[in-house]
Amino acid sequence: MGQRQLRYFGLALLIFYCSSTLAAGPAEDVTSLATRSIGELTPAATIHVGKTADWVAITAGAVWVGSTGPYAVHRIDPMTNMIVASVALPGEPCAGLATGFGSLWVPMCTTIPSLAKVDLVAGRLMTVFAVGPAAAEGGVTTGAGNVWLIIDKSGTLAGIDPATGAIRRTVTVPAGSYNPYFNDGQIWVTRAEGAELARVDAASGAVLGSVRTGPNPRFLTAAAGAIWTLNQGDGTLTRIDAQTHLATTTIALDTPGHGGDISVGAGMVWTTMPKMPLSAVDTSTKTLQCRWAGPGGDSLGIGHGAIWLTDYHAGTIARIPLKDALANCNPRH
Repeated sequence: MGQRQLRYFGLALLIFYCSSTLAAGPAEDVTSLATRSIGELTPAATIHVGKTADWVAITAGAVWVGSTGPYAVHRIDPMTNMIVASVALPGEPCAGLATGFGSLWVPMCTTIPSLAKVDLVAGRLMTVFAVGPAAAEGGVTTGAGNVWLIIDKSGTLAGIDPATGAIRRTVTVPAGSYNPYFNDGQIWVTRAEGAELARVDAASGAVLGSVRTGPNPRFLTAAAGAIWTLNQGDGTLTRIDAQTHLATTTIALDTPGHGGDISVGAGMVWTTMPKMPLSAVDTSTKTLQCRWAGPGGDSLGIGHGAIWLTDYHAGTIARIPLKDALANCNPRH
């Protein structure tokens, strides 16, 4: 290889290294941001679903939430704030909820991990497929004709036929990855046992690259031209530009630990963690605007003009008007 070729090759390697391994700079300090009490946000309704409440999925006409005691998913009518269907499950819903192909998809931590398919309209269990999540706290997503699920701790991402449950395709991502998210033809997968986010082409199954995040990224979402990861290791939020595939910002939330969730709405990325049930980050300024401490938290969804926030241990889901949260969100006051 000639000297010019070597220089070009070296430059290409440097560019690839920077784009695939470097994370955004240090997180901003949040000590000057006042922590508010979750008690100031009065729910319009609080609905009890079971011994515990976890995982939220929102459709145009319903809010779905999972429970244990009983093992079930419940459909709430957002017009009445009443449970209109409860679908019993053969095991614990333990790794997210997703909608697609007319169904609600519920990964379960049964003796042999499995995947429940629930009819969104009829509100009944249609079938249980003999393929399931690699671990609790994982995720499930739909897109490009498949249901996508990590099915083992080695990092096997499976594309599952929504009609038959057959595995159509497998893609290997780094071991310790558990949470996939489909966005714009690509599947983004966080590595909870590391500090990176893999990117997969949903059509071809090709692994397109990876980018560094904060430590132990778990839950993720897409908003304002970016992918956002909630990092359990240090309680930060990482923003990855969906076009350049670079981590551009790290935002300190001061919410490290197990559990949590993330969603988007009204120009904000909303996160929840136990003891800090609600935080809001402005997607335009990329800054933490407000946070509320107190009991509750662990999973949430945004829709129907509200934040739907579970209290895991109380077994409830609260409907908090989105306009009230925004009105009370006065940063640094």
